[in-house]
Amino acid sequence: MRINFLMPCYQWTPSGGYRVVYEYANRLVSRGHDVNVIHPRRLKFPPPDSVLGARARLREMQSWMRDLFSTPTIDWHPVDRKVNLAFVPKSDVRNIPDAEILFATAWHTVRSVMECPPIKGDKCYLIQHYEAWMGPREVVDDTWRAPLRKVVVSRWLRDVGEMLGARQLTYIPNGIDHLRYRVSRPIDQRPQQVVMMYSPVEFKRSQDGIEALNIAKKDFSELQVTLFGTGRRAPLIPQWMRYEQDPPQERIVQEFYNDSSIVLSSSCAEGFALPPAEAAACGCAIVATDSGGIRDFVENGVTGLLSPPKNPEALAKNICALLANDDLRIRLAKAANSFIARFDWEQSTDQLVRFMWGDRGCDFSASARNESPNPAG
Repeated sequence: MRINFLMPCYQWTPSGGYRVVYEYANRLVSRGHDVNVIHPRRLKFPPPDSVLGARARLREMQSWMRDLFSTPTIDWHPVDRKVNLAFVPKSDVRNIPDAEILFATAWHTVRSVMECPPIKGDKCYLIQHYEAWMGPREVVDDTWRAPLRKVVVSRWLRDVGEMLGARQLTYIPNGIDHLRYRVSRPIDQRPQQVVMMYSPVEFKRSQDGIEALNIAKKDFSELQVTLFGTGRRAPLIPQWMRYEQDPPQERIVQEFYNDSSIVLSSSCAEGFALPPAEAAACGCAIVATDSGGIRDFVENGVTGLLSPPKNPEALAKNICALLANDDLRIRLAKAANSFIARFDWEQSTDQLVRFMWGDRGCDFSASARNESPNPAG
C-alpha cells in the first residue's frame, strides 16, 4: 500500500505530533508499505494572520527565511531509511505523490488534502489534538466535520468529535516504545525529584507547573526539579531548578525519567500527553492536570493524581502528597507503569492498517469506550 502523510511544515526540533507520524511510518515500511511523509515549506492554505500575535508572526518570518535556504535533518527521532521524508515548496497537489491513502495531520492541512484528486489517495485525517488554540474555532471545527475518515488518538478526542457532529471516527491510541522507555532504576529507590517538560506554548501552562513546584519547595526543601524543552531557558524558571535545552531522548530516559520519582504535567488540554505516559513507562508517578487525553491512562487515585487545569495550588497539593507519602508514590507509579504497558506501537499499527483497509470489523474504539484505566480491572 502507498501511504502519504501531509505534515503542516518543516520541523527542526522535537515534536510529539511529528514523532507519532514517524513512529507509524517506521512500522508501516517495515511491513512492506511505501510511505511518504510530506513536509511543505509553506501551506497552500495557512492559518490566518489574525490568529498569530506579533511575536508569533516574527517567528514565522524567521522560520520562513531558515526554511527557504536549508532543509531540516530529523536527527531527534530515528526514521527508517525506507521512509521517504519529502521536503517540498508547497502543499499543493503537484507535490503529493499518487497513493492509496492520504492523511491530513493537522487542521490546516485538511483543505490541501480535500482538493486532491482520488489518485492521491483515500482522504483520511489523523487527529492528535483539538486545535482550536491555533486557528479560528469555527474553521477548526469544520475540519472535524469534513468528509474524511478520521483517526483520533484518545477517547477524549473521540468525545470532542462526537460533540462537534463529526462522523467516521476511529479511536486508535498512541503507542509507547517500551524498548526505549523502560525502568532502569527501581521505582522504590528514587530521590525526591520531579521532572517536567517545559514549553512556552500557552495551553501547556508550564508557568502553572513552575508555580506549583515553587509552592512544594517551601515544604520540601530537599526537592529537586529537572525541566527540559526545545528552547532556551526562560526567565521565569527559577535558578534552583535545573533546565536542559533540547536533550537527546537517551538522556531524557536515563537521567531525567529514571532519576525522578514524579513526572509533572500542567497542560490545559492534551490530545494524548506523551511525556507523562513515557515517564510512567520509566517508573515515574504521574501528577497532572486533567487535560483530556491523559484520561486514557490516568485515573485519579489509581494510576496518578489529577487536578483541575489553571490551579497551581491544587497541583502543588498533589505533588506534596506524594513527597510526603512514599508508599502512595510507589503504589501509583507501579500501577501506572503496569497500565501503560498496554499501549504498544505494533498494536496501534495493526489498528491503523485495518483502518486504512476499511475493515469495519476492527472496533477497538467500541471495546475501549467503557474501559476504566484500572490495572486491576
